[in-house]
Amino acid sequence: MSKKKNNHIATQPLHKLIPNMITIMALCAGLTSIRFTLQGRWEDAVAAIFVAAILDGLDGRIARLLKATSRFGAELDSLSDFVSFGVAPAVLIYQASLFQLQAIGWAIVLIYTICCALRLARFNINSQLGYQPNSYDPRFFTGLPSPAAAVLALLPIIINFEIKKEFVVFPWGWGIWLMVVAILMISRFPTLSLKSFRIKQELISTYLLIGGMITALVATFPWLVIITLALAYLAFLPVGYHMYRRGQRAKENPFIKMPKSENHP
Repeated sequence: MSKKKNNHIATQPLHKLIPNMITIMALCAGLTSIRFTLQGRWEDAVAAIFVAAILDGLDGRIARLLKATSRFGAELDSLSDFVSFGVAPAVLIYQASLFQLQAIGWAIVLIYTICCALRLARFNINSQLGYQPNSYDPRFFTGLPSPAAAVLALLPIIINFEIKKEFVVFPWGWGIWLMVVAILMISRFPTLSLKSFRIKQELISTYLLIGGMITALVATFPWLVIITLALAYLAFLPVGYHMYRRGQRAKENPFIKMPKSENHP
């Protein structure tokens, strides 16, 4: 007697597709930045990369909130990051300034893009193996995250937007700066993750007010606020490294007591 086979069609709730849809929107923003670059619309090109960065910060959090995390989503996110924060900034920087260095300028942007790809590949492999390079403190990334690297790489042109002078970005200076950012991406330098911050319940209203004020400032003085935040991020890198080293010494020497942090678990 033959047994009847139950053919079940695999289905998935529509809301679980939302994170991947946001990732695709980020990818489209990165590609649109390239289009604006080819048209010489520099401010629009930079703005599109910032839109991609905002969407990139949302997709993972929404995926965890909806319990929709997947290996497919993680791979798609990395591919989107490579286009938006590896390829798009490189094309913009070359078209805006480094073309003046001819082959050398092209080599510099290639190195930046390669470093972005290597960083993302390293991150994916470590995630698959469950390996945490900064095992002393999982609150830290290894190297500069690609969205932060893209913002820092574009800092010279953003400063130029703010001073509102004729487009002047020295190619050699920008090229050297781009190399520094590229090296930070693939380095073992620990950078503090914003995901690690925790907010006290009674301070939520205060942080929401601060967030609203920053949003209002961005709407009024976008480039100035971005420059300020980028410089603050740069200034905080040594502070984060000091925090990491202090935690490392505390792990190695149990007699060293770590002060309790209000913002971290």
